[in-house]
Amino acid sequence: MRPEFKRRIQQKRRWRIRNKVKGTAARPRMSVRFTERNIYVQFIDDAAGRTLASASTRHKAQVAGKLAANKAGALTVGEAAGAVAKEAGINTVVFDRSGARYVKGGKVDILANAARESGLKF
Repeated sequence: MRPEFKRRIQQKRRWRIRNKVKGTAARPRMSVRFTERNIYVQFIDDAAGRTLASASTRHKAQVAGKLAANKAGALTVGEAAGAVAKEAGINTVVFDRSGARYVKGGKVDILANAARESGLKF
């Protein structure tokens, strides 16, 4: 399968999910994006069209060393995302995995559980 075709299929999957998952100011969308090297988490208010808070492996607050897009990085970013959300006054979120597969014990599962342990409610 050609890479352009794969990217197009992946983009359609993300759009399908985003049409069903909407965030508001009271309950923003927690968008999680995994690339080959990094993990990005954003808390988005879709009604206003703005990002309320964010965390990632490339974020300046992450000084624990070089983080990668693996399970250890997912655990660290999940905890950081929960802390950033608490600072921004966010308690409940709608989880948007951006088409990533949710496998028990996988990166998405570890990140979501770390965010839950930090006090976020899905």
